[in-house]
Amino acid sequence: MSTDEVRSNDAASVARIDTKLEIVVIPVSDVDRAKEFYGRLGWRLDADYDNGTDFRVIQFTPPGSGCSVIFGKNVTAAEPGSAQGLYLIVSDIATARSEMLRRGAEISDVFHDAGDVYAGPDDPYLFGRRRVSGPDPEHRSYRSFASFRDPDGNGWLLQEITTRLPGRVTGDTTYASANDLASALRRAGAAHGEHEKRTGGLRDENWPDWYAEYMVREQSGEEPPQ
Repeated sequence: MSTDEVRSNDAASVARIDTKLEIVVIPVSDVDRAKEFYGRLGWRLDADYDNGTDFRVIQFTPPGSGCSVIFGKNVTAAEPGSAQGLYLIVSDIATARSEMLRRGAEISDVFHDAGDVYAGPDDPYLFGRRRVSGPDPEHRSYRSFASFRDPDGNGWLLQEITTRLPGRVTGDTTYASANDLASALRRAGAAHGEHEKRTGGLRDENWPDWYAEYMVREQSGEEPPQ
C-alpha cells in the first residue's frame, strides 16, 4: 500500500469520528472568588473536587453550552488572567447582555467591528482595536459583540449568531436550549409574516412546513425559503 493510500484511509477513518471540544481551562488566582463569579452568572456547577492537599478542580458549564470550563489549584501553569478571546455564542446580544447586568456582572456596551476603520481604544484579543458603539447596523450574524472579564482578567466575548455560515452546521438541526429554539421560532415567525404579505396576505395553512424549512436552512447558512 502506498503512502498516499495510507493517508487517504487515515483521513476517511478520522472523518467518521466526532471530536467534540469538551473543556477549556482558565487560569485563576483565587479559586473561591472565581467560583462565586461564574456561579453568579448562572452557569451550572458540575464539579468541585478537592483532594485536601495540593489539588482542586471546579467545572462550570454556561447555559446551553456543550463545552465546559475548569479552573482550580494546580490545574494549569498559565498565568492567571492570561486566557483571552473566549467566545460565548448567543442568539440575542441585547437580551444576553441585560441578563448579565441583572446578575451583577460588569459588561461592555454592545459594539460591532468597524473593519479597517480605527474607532476605539486598544483592547487586544477582544476586537477592541476597531470597536464601534452599538450592534451591527444591518444586524448581520457574527458581527455584534459585548465583552466582560472575570476577577482575574480572563477575557470573554458575547457574539451574536443567528445564521451560520454555509457548511458550518452539518447533520441534524439542533438547538442548545429552549431559549435558542424559541428565538429561532420567533425569527421564523417574523420571516413567515413577510412571506404571507408577498403572497397576498392569505393565511398559509402549511406554515409548520415553512417554519421547519426556514429553521433548517438558517442553521446551515442556506438561503431562506421564498
